[in-house]
Amino acid sequence: MTAVNVATPLRSPKRVALGWAFVERQTNLWKRYWAWEIVWLVYGVVNTLAVTFIAAEAGRTGVVSTAEVRRLTLFLLIGTLVWAYLSAVLDDMSLVITWERWEGTIEHTLMAPVPRFWHLLGMSAFGVIHAVIRTAAIMSCSLPFFTVDLGHASWPAAAVVLAVGSTSLVGLGILAGILPLLYPERGVQMSFMVQALVLLISGVYYSVDILPGWLRAVSYASPATYLLRGIRAALIDGRGVSSQGGTLAVLALFGLAVVPLSLAGFSAAERWAKKTGRLKRQG
Repeated sequence: MTAVNVATPLRSPKRVALGWAFVERQTNLWKRYWAWEIVWLVYGVVNTLAVTFIAAEAGRTGVVSTAEVRRLTLFLLIGTLVWAYLSAVLDDMSLVITWERWEGTIEHTLMAPVPRFWHLLGMSAFGVIHAVIRTAAIMSCSLPFFTVDLGHASWPAAAVVLAVGSTSLVGLGILAGILPLLYPERGVQMSFMVQALVLLISGVYYSVDILPGWLRAVSYASPATYLLRGIRAALIDGRGVSSQGGTLAVLALFGLAVVPLSLAGFSAAERWAKKTGRLKRQG
């Protein structure tokens, strides 16, 4: 294998290859731990069904009218599916360091002559691809259980909202991934707390309008709030790309702010972890 000269800047194709190498590595790990993927797939399907059946129960008991049941069903179904995507992305990115500790490669990875940008970019690409595949599988297993009308849905708009919003989600995941780097013993649990907070304030199963005033104000600081709003507008109301300029602009601004912040924060945390000897395999 040809050695890489650290003193010589890598050309762009070689840098892209370095990033793609992490996609391939995570794919191989995914194949090795395929049983865990089945576990999370079953969990995702069961969670989607359990939450979405609430709409049928609300209709059966007369809480909502029969005409509103289908809209409520679609509202909850979209929320659970988007959350499956969000949690998958956040999981993969927040476990960037934890995976290295599990595999015993943390020293090799963080000491290798690989720019951290390309390392995290590769992990981000895998996280998004993985999340899309898992969410598509959950959706295909869940849709037969419900009667929903997607005839007016704008799928191109939903795809654009998802693509633009994923950038800020990746940045949020990298920020959560700093916690296991700083706290080897409890960082993973702390990153799950970040996910729980996003779940609470982002309107996954309900509109953020029902939250207390102070908590509703916090919800505006979550990119997931706008991602859910945009996808629901596209799939329930049929709003196209041109009519969602405001939502897309907010998501783009989140991405421009959160991604550089997360990269800078990760680099600073990495330097501190190296100085304090926290690059160890076990907490």
